[in-house]
Amino acid sequence: MRNKYIFISILLLVAFALSSCEKFSPAAPAEDEILDGPVEGLTLGQTAQFLRGDIAFNSRIFTAATGLGSIFVASSCGACHAGDGKGHPFTTLTRFGQTDSTGNHFLHLGGPQLQNRALPGYVPEQIPQGATFSKITPPGVTGLGFLEMVSDADIMAYSDPNDANGDGISGVPNWISIPSYVVPATTAIQQNGKYMGRFGKKAAVYNLLQQTANAYNQDMGITTIFEPKDVFSLQEIDPEISTQEVLDVVFYAQTLKAPIQRDQNNADVLLGKQLFKDIDCAGCHRPMYTTGPSSIEALSNKTIYPYTDLLLHDMGASLDDGYTEEMPKRMSGERRHYGGWGCLPNRKEDSSF
Repeated sequence: MRNKYIFISILLLVAFALSSCEKFSPAAPAEDEILDGPVEGLTLGQTAQFLRGDIAFNSRIFTAATGLGSIFVASSCGACHAGDGKGHPFTTLTRFGQTDSTGNHFLHLGGPQLQNRALPGYVPEQIPQGATFSKITPPGVTGLGFLEMVSDADIMAYSDPNDANGDGISGVPNWISIPSYVVPATTAIQQNGKYMGRFGKKAAVYNLLQQTANAYNQDMGITTIFEPKDVFSLQEIDPEISTQEVLDVVFYAQTLKAPIQRDQNNADVLLGKQLFKDIDCAGCHRPMYTTGPSSIEALSNKTIYPYTDLLLHDMGASLDDGYTEEMPKRMSGERRHYGGWGCLPNRKEDSSF
C-alpha cells in the first residue's frame, strides 16, 4: 500500500512539473516570423522528402572523412543560409576570373569561385593576379520553387533591351549554356542554343538542380554524379554524396514556402506600398506572377508576389564590379536583385498585396 502511494505521488509531481514547464515555455513563433517551413498542399510522400532535404540542408555537416574539401567555403548548406535566410559578411562568397563575354580565363586557377578555406595540410585559394572578382552575400533560399515555375515567356514579356517603350528600363535575360544533366522545361525559350538563367547574383544558373549541384561542389568541395570534378585536383572522382540526397535538397529548396509579409495592414506599410507604385519601382520589381504547371502540384498555377522581373538591369558604371557571368559585355556591370518577397494570398494570411 505504501508503494502505491509513493507511485501516485511521483506521477503527480511529474504532471505538475510538465504543466509548469508548459506555462513557462516560449510560444511558437508566428508564421510570418520564420522562413523555414514547406509550402501548403504537399502529399505525405512529398512531406517526407521535404523533411529529408531539411535534415541534409540544415543538419548535415561535412568533414574530411565525408568528403569536405580539400578546399572549400563552408562545411554545410546551413552555414551560409542560416534559418534558410540570407548570409552575412562572414559567409561572403567570391567569384572571380571573367571580365567579358569571351569566357572565364582563370578556370585552371580555381575559377569561377574562390575556396577560401582548406583542410589541414592544404592551402586556401588566392585570387590570381589579373583576375577581376565580385563579392556575393548568400541569398535567402525560400520561395525559389515558385520562381522556378515562372515561364520564360512571362519573363520575356518584360524584356526591353533597347528601352523601346521609353520608360528608362531596359532589363534583359542572361542567356547561358546549361550542363548536360539539366533538362530544360518543355516551355523553355532558346536563343542561339542558350537558355534563360534565373538564379544566382547574375542569373548564371538555370534551375535549382544546377544550383544545388554547384553549391555542393564549389562551396563544400563535394562531388556528385552531376558535378564530378574535384575543385582541388580538377580531376573527376567518384561521387561523395548520394544522388538521392542531392535530389532531396533540390526538393527542399523547391518546396520551401515564400516569406510572408509582416504588418500587411499597417498604415505605414500601406503608404509605402502606394509610394512604391507611384514612383514606378514596379517597373523593375514586378510584383506579381502566376506559376505554370509543375510536377509538384503545390507549386502549380499559384499567384505569387516576388517583386522581381527576373531580368538583368544596368545600374551604371559606378556599380560595375568588373566581373561577369556569361552575359553580353555591355552588361558586365549589371546588378541583378530580387526586390524581396511579398506574401502568398492563398495562405491563411490572406492579403490583397
